[in-house]
Amino acid sequence: MRIRYAAKTDPGLKRNHNEDHFSLIEDEQLFLVADGMGGHACGEVASQMAGDVIKEFFGRSKDSDATWPYKMDRQLSYLENRMVVAIKTANQRIFEAASKDLRLKGMGTTVVMSQVAGDTLYIAHVGDSRCYRIRAGTAEQMTRDHSLLEDYKDARPDMSEEEQKKFPHKNVITRALGMRDSVQVDVISKEIQDGDVFLLCSDGLSGMVDDKKMGETVGKASDLEQGVAALIATANQAGGNDNITVLALECKAS
Repeated sequence: MRIRYAAKTDPGLKRNHNEDHFSLIEDEQLFLVADGMGGHACGEVASQMAGDVIKEFFGRSKDSDATWPYKMDRQLSYLENRMVVAIKTANQRIFEAASKDLRLKGMGTTVVMSQVAGDTLYIAHVGDSRCYRIRAGTAEQMTRDHSLLEDYKDARPDMSEEEQKKFPHKNVITRALGMRDSVQVDVISKEIQDGDVFLLCSDGLSGMVDDKKMGETVGKASDLEQGVAALIATANQAGGNDNITVLALECKAS
């Protein structure tokens, strides 16, 4: 697959600073978005730290003799294990930093990360930052949020869309990097078809723009950069209640 990408982050209209972060490792075809949380500037520290530690681990683990800080899960492939261990390492580093410095107490971050290998996209995530696939103009959510709303929906499968919108704790997440000294990372894989576009985003986008509008916005754009800019503009037009980050991958058959 030939991969093109575009990314942009925006503070939104209601926040005076940006706690989101995106980064990429081109030679690994790995991309990530992190959405920090915590008082003052703690969220910015956590999301930046997540990106830095993950990059550091991927650089170190290129050496086949490198020691990993966590055991490999036999049910996962080498590639999936590498993604999971990178995120777990970031979690430990963020948790330790918050434990040692009172100014950073309570900081944390979500993360969604994807890696392209052949005709497969691997996705690892913690929290409510999401991955969407846009195929033939239709957006489909690939990840499942780690949130109280999702837990409640599991208990109430008949919950209506209106009830979901009015759920009082829908922004409360149940998993994030830095919350505890260990973290569970979800990993999925999806087959890539020619022309697929994948979006990694913070909830500043997904909380303001529905799936249908996402697909339409990207479909109408003349190129990937315009599509990303249009998504952020749409989120701001809808209220811009949070920081907004979008990283888009366009996959074309070689």
